Amino acid sequence: MNELKAALARIGGLSEPSKMPCFGYSLPAKDCITGSKLREVEGSVCSKCYAMSGFYTYPNVRIALEYRLNAINEPTWVPDMVFVIRNKEFSGYFRWLDSGDVQKLEHLEKIAEIARQLPKIKFWLPTKEYGFVGDYVKKHGKFPKNLTVRLSGFMINSSGPTMLAKKLGVVTSAVTTDKMQATCPSSDQGDQCLRCRQCWDSKKEVTYLYHGPGRKKKE
Repeated sequence: MNELKAALARIGGLSEPSKMPCFGYSLPAKDCITGSKLREVEGSVCSKCYAMSGFYTYPNVRIALEYRLNAINEPTWVPDMVFVIRNKEFSGYFRWLDSGDVQKLEHLEKIAEIARQLPKIKFWLPTKEYGFVGDYVKKHGKFPKNLTVRLSGFMINSSGPTMLAKKLGVVTSAVTTDKMQATCPSSDQGDQCLRCRQCWDSKKEVTYLYHGPGRKKKE
């Protein structure tokens, strides 16, 4: 127990996304590379970023996120994450980056290595850092089978980059204001995943319903 507590402290703890059936690991949204640029673009999925307000602005949360941002560069991060997930995540699933995004190729390589060492856990990684995904595939080939990488679309009511995703051997996600176009069922389930696990399915494209201003209501 002391070993687990120490490992948790070194990685900065795990996040617990309220709608998810599992733990996650989050970083500061303000440090998103592509996302920071998209926040200035009207109509982008980042222009109303949920991780820049509310719970994520609490001082203790900001401190934890900053700590994790530094922790990913520590030499013990991979073994610590493997140890913590193996001893805490019993759902069989794990969510990467419910806040923030991939920081560099080395970060993505570490995420893939963690998945490789935990073959019984299904990992989901949404990202707008297409370049790092391309760099990884060029250098290493395919991602581990238990790591579903999703290239997130940039703009609301636009499709994800499906052609690029197909070329890289990954899948996509998109955001829509039209409930009839959404494939994520959470809006009909009290904003909960419940039994749905399509986000972790490497063969499925997913479209989420936008919850901000301008959403179309079902007639």
